[in-house]
This record gives sequence, structure tokens and C-alpha cells, in this order.
Amino acid sequence: MTKSRGYAAQSPETDLAPWDFERREIGPHDVLIDILYCGVCHSDLHQIKNDWFPGIFPMVPGHEIVGRIAAVGGHVTKFKVGDLAGVGCMVESCGQCEDCTHNLEQFCSDGVQTYNGMGHDGIPTLGGYSNNIVVTEHFALHISDKISLAAVAPLLCAGITTYSPLRYWKVGPGHKVAVLGLGGLGHMAVKFAVAFGADVTVLSTSPSKEADAKALGAHHFVVTKDPEQVAAVTKTFDFIVDTVSGAHDINMYLNMLKSRGTHIALGAPSEPYVIPAFSLLVGGKAVAGSGIGGIAETQEMLDFCAEHNIVSDIEIIDIKDIHAAYERMEKGDVRYRFVIDMATL
Repeated sequence: MTKSRGYAAQSPETDLAPWDFERREIGPHDVLIDILYCGVCHSDLHQIKNDWFPGIFPMVPGHEIVGRIAAVGGHVTKFKVGDLAGVGCMVESCGQCEDCTHNLEQFCSDGVQTYNGMGHDGIPTLGGYSNNIVVTEHFALHISDKISLAAVAPLLCAGITTYSPLRYWKVGPGHKVAVLGLGGLGHMAVKFAVAFGADVTVLSTSPSKEADAKALGAHHFVVTKDPEQVAAVTKTFDFIVDTVSGAHDINMYLNMLKSRGTHIALGAPSEPYVIPAFSLLVGGKAVAGSGIGGIAETQEMLDFCAEHNIVSDIEIIDIKDIHAAYERMEKGDVRYRFVIDMATL
């Protein structure tokens, strides 16, 4: 077995604390990654607290993982020792279903998430708040040495979650795109939509975020608490990228869509949307969802970011400060993603 150490929640009622554990031996198609940085996603907090579904404990969170290859199995062809590599939100899939054969592993019904999942070997998966991880080479990603490694980490979740729908709907020049919410997901949605050539507006309840939105490249800013500003953008947007995880009424935003416009849900509110049929029928509008991206698309996103020097805006933290970071994250007090320096473990 591979000796590991990390921070784990032993139950939903306990805080994260240091924990020594073992990972599986390195198999013929596996790579061992020494983790250098791990991003902090809001879903980490949800899962250790059992907010979404019953978890598997002890739980080591973390699915925005970057580091360096420390060892490879005998049949590995994609990586060699010393390469930079990353791991995102998933570590296994069946490899044979229609989704898998179309590079949509994220939708595989037999997929396994990087932590709080049950591996095909019957062993619970443990995430990146740790010093290392063992993963099959198919689910490891090449990382360029041209951009900040720490700032790449959140691309493995926040990056691909926003890149994928923009690519799927072929967003580009001539499109008017609104990004709802300017947090970890929202700031990446702005960067990608601008890079793809769209006209980008940030929708926010916080007037104080206008300067940041413009600094990120947004062309316009709308305070959604101001009725006049809201009225001024009625039937304006081809797409709205909704990154808000808190409860919110999307009907106001559907009114901002042009006819045949699409509202793309990326956030995961705990309360369901309530949408009267006429909010969709009038104008032939659509509400769609998108979840991360497949391995090939994630690699495409990482390569695009390396070529265009796009990374997340981050604040690096010591792992002992993770609970303070969670508290700040819940208050929206981060611009725009915390990343743990795993050397502090």
C-alpha cells in the first residue's frame, strides 16, 4: 500500500483534522502524484457536512489537484516521473458506455468521484487535501509549466465547469452573455467568455463588484437589485451562465434572455427552481444544466489556458487554516478561490 497523510473529517459532526491512511498500491496503469496544491471548492464543505447526500467517512476532500508524478506503473504511456499532472472531479468510469465512448465520462452512471465515492475496487476514494494520490493515467491530466501551478488547481473544477458549457453552446463573437454571480465559478466564466470573443455582462447583487468584473474583462455590469438596471437588459442576452449556489428566483433572469435564449445552470442551490411554464413558452426559452467536462475536454481547457495565460485568481492558504477559509468562503470573502499549499501539511 501507499502511505499517505492528509486532513479528514471523521464524521459530519467533526472538523477536518490530520489523518494518516493508505492508498492502493500503484497498478500497471496507475500514476502516483505528489500533491503540491489543492483548490478549495464550495462542494468540499457541502460534502463533509452531508448537505447533499450521505457521505463516506472518514472523508478527505479535494478535487482540484496539481502536483508532480512520483512513480508510474509498468504499462503507463502518458506520463513519466517528474511530469506535472492534475486530477479533477473524477477518477474512474466504466469506459464502455455511450457517455464514456463519447468522451463524456462525467455522465457515466458507473463513474467515481475523486473523493466521497466508492471505487470499482470497493475502496472509498480520498481526495486532494493530502500529500499524494494514486489514479489511473486516463484520469490524470498534463499541466503546463508555463503558468502558475497553484493558480491552475481551480481550473480542474471551476475552470472546466465554466469552459464546457461555453464550448458546447459555441459561444463566441456576436453573442451577448451574462454571468450571474461573480465568485469562484463566475470569475472563470467571465474570463472564458471574454477570451471566446463574446460581449460579457456580469449580473450581481453587489455594486462593489463592478470594478472587479471590469478588471476581469467584463464589458458591462448590472446591479440586479436596481429595477431600472434590470429593466434596461430585458430581452438582451443569448445566454445566461448561472453560477449562484444559493436560492434565487431565476424567472427575473429568464426575462433578460432574448427569444430562443438559454439559461445555463452551473450552481447547485439546495432549493429547487420554481419556473412557471409561461416563463419558457414566451420567447421559446430554455433552462439547461452542465456538469464539469470529460477528460479530453478538460485537457483541451488546460491547453487553452496555457496558450492564453488564463488561470484562476487565488489566495494561497496553510492547510491548518482550512476552517477559517470555509467560513470566509460562505461569506463570499474570497477573490476568487482558496488554494492549499500542501507543503504546509
